[in-house]
Amino acid sequence: MRRLIDLSHTIHDGLVTYPGLPAPKVSEYLDRATSRDRYASGTEFSIGRIELVANTGTYLDAPSHRYEDGHDLAELPLETLADLPGVVVRAPRGVRALGAELFEEKELGGRAVLVDTGWARHFGTPAYGSGHPFLTREAAELLVERGAVLVGIDSLNIDDTSTGERPVHSLLLERDVRIVEHLVSLERLPDSGFRFFAVPVKVRGMGSFPVRAFAMLEK
Repeated sequence: MRRLIDLSHTIHDGLVTYPGLPAPKVSEYLDRATSRDRYASGTEFSIGRIELVANTGTYLDAPSHRYEDGHDLAELPLETLADLPGVVVRAPRGVRALGAELFEEKELGGRAVLVDTGWARHFGTPAYGSGHPFLTREAAELLVERGAVLVGIDSLNIDDTSTGERPVHSLLLERDVRIVEHLVSLERLPDSGFRFFAVPVKVRGMGSFPVRAFAMLEK
């Protein structure tokens, strides 16, 4: 028997994910009442429309998010997005800069490495937008060296946003390591022994997009 655990935030009209970025607009292109004129009696449909920036909700970054010549979403092999062996790294609460020592004793090669900071509890509130935990450059260097396939975090950003530098994005995406930000419910996962999935829409020319991230556990 298998159990699935949803690790994604729900996207809805007006959701603020990252301060300063526009919220999504969810509406209908064709509503049910209007559609009745197009179909047989008793038949109606709703065709929805959503306008959003790519960095909305729980989303994945591909290399082209950072690098002009990097792989875009459409070029990412499914093997690097789905059915990955997962490991959760528990960050000490109250610590912002999460260094390499947090990962040194973990099995990282070929894995989705998910960092549980507890910051997701602030999602949707003003507190989420400042003072968030992040990885250091040294942590990113270790993750690359040890062969992590994907790195996720339940925080505002995997990088420190107090400056314009983004060393963790730069290092991971340069080495074709996927990044997933704004995860949730990582406390529900075991430290290891699960499979992780975070598959975006196959869009040419985009470097980020929301995902339905989830873990699969064997009961």
